[in-house]
Amino acid sequence: MGKIVIAIDGYSGCGKSSTAKAVAKELGYTYIDTGAMYRAATLHFLNQYVTLTNPQEVEKALQNLEISFHLNPDTGVQETYLNGLNVEEQIRKMKISSRVSDVAAIKAVRKKLVAQQQQLGKKKGVVMDGRDVGSVVFPGAELKVFMTADLDTRAGRRQAELLQKGEMIPLEEIKANLSSRDKIDSSREVGPLKKMDDALEVDTSNVTFVEQVAKIVEKAKEIIENESSYAGNH
Repeated sequence: MGKIVIAIDGYSGCGKSSTAKAVAKELGYTYIDTGAMYRAATLHFLNQYVTLTNPQEVEKALQNLEISFHLNPDTGVQETYLNGLNVEEQIRKMKISSRVSDVAAIKAVRKKLVAQQQQLGKKKGVVMDGRDVGSVVFPGAELKVFMTADLDTRAGRRQAELLQKGEMIPLEEIKANLSSRDKIDSSREVGPLKKMDDALEVDTSNVTFVEQVAKIVEKAKEIIENESSYAGNH
């Protein structure tokens, strides 16, 4: 059975990461969280006190930036490592959420991380989620998905997520953060968030998690089947 690349893009708080993880598990694919990579870069920049508008400082910080993913043997969950240290919990905090879009908008940062993402997906059999996976990282992905949901739904989900991690953030603050990130992500010069014409749109406002995963898995299996029968006839 041939393998494909599944590119999942969409707004913050639509459930992209959890959906992508579930789709990857269902298909036996590798999951790559590009958002975690930008969050790790943001943490790195904060730790190094990088002035984002200073190209020299940015370049210097990028030279000693190493991001990798490792499976936690106890939980079976993939975790993010920054320069050899597990930063999975740190990168999910609100202080990173409020800065990540600014860091992700920097051309040099995107260039480095996009190259790494393309390398990770070379052998196919990957599910990758982010903002520009279908448009920039893998424009030739066999399945492109664009996820969306209304702002109230997204803010409620994000608040519940943060609460589970012990962070109590007012809903209005989360809504403001999401709106700001939407604006920066959609209007930035390099790799803006946009829905590609050939993407399957999945609005998660009024569907269950199981339903949204099933919709993507079904579409993926259909494409894999078509590709296999095409290859068999040629």
